[in-house]
Amino acid sequence: MSAKLQVRLGRLELANPVMTASGTFGYGQEYAPFLDVDRLGAIVVKGLSLEPRAGNPPPRGVETPAGMLNCIGLENVGLKRFLAEKLPYLRGLKTKVVCNVLGGRVEDYVRLAGELAQAGGIAAVELNISCPNVAAGGICFGLEPRGVNDLVARVRREVGEFPVIVKLSPEAPDLPSVCQAAEDGGADAVSLINTIRAMAFDVYTGRPRLSSAIGGLSGPAIRPIAVRMVYECAQRVKLPLIGIGGIASWMDAAEFLLAGASAVQIGTANFVNPRVAADVLGGLTEWLSGHGHLIESRWSPRD
Repeated sequence: MSAKLQVRLGRLELANPVMTASGTFGYGQEYAPFLDVDRLGAIVVKGLSLEPRAGNPPPRGVETPAGMLNCIGLENVGLKRFLAEKLPYLRGLKTKVVCNVLGGRVEDYVRLAGELAQAGGIAAVELNISCPNVAAGGICFGLEPRGVNDLVARVRREVGEFPVIVKLSPEAPDLPSVCQAAEDGGADAVSLINTIRAMAFDVYTGRPRLSSAIGGLSGPAIRPIAVRMVYECAQRVKLPLIGIGGIASWMDAAEFLLAGASAVQIGTANFVNPRVAADVLGGLTEWLSGHGHLIESRWSPRD
């Protein structure tokens, strides 16, 4: 990889800016038959809680005209099984591994981050304070600056210099202020955006198409919104931003970089094309070789 592709997200260094998004790439091993995972800048594994979670009952995923709705409910194996069953494979990868963590209390995040920081083979934690399809916790922490600042600061005290990323909710009334609070609390980077709350009905039964009624909308439908939010936050904070939302091609990824992101995460498109992350990296590499100067002189309202 060209040195020009290398990015620094605070204390975390990546060989290139292409990452996968939590909840769409399993624990990495599931996608190994389709692409060379080690070529990516990082993989973000499925969200992890202290105890196993069964998630929501089906149906919990439906297609929409420009994406998908989901209410998976953060199903995962829990910390103990992750360390015993998933981490050994992940330790063998050359690419950076980021663990997305979640909880119902601040103390859950602190404990998870602390144990993962000591586990070995993990490059960073991503605090998921933005999930829209669980009944408690998650999104509750991500809506107002004071709560975000407190959570991030407490995790930072627990993990020391270990890299911490914060995944924020597009539902926050003032997302740049929440982003600023994460920066002030000691975050190395911020991921944005998570899915947007949305709903669909089955017109033949009269019932919602998801078991939880409301779920999270992802895919190309939300990309322009996500690009706008990355741009607005880039005007406020200095810490690195990771752009997420509807990326299905290198051009989509390039938009986020031009808006102010330092890296990107690819999510829903992994379900359509399991090689998409490698395809995006290839196209982005070629584009940056001829247009990388645009990143250094991004458009601003003064232009």
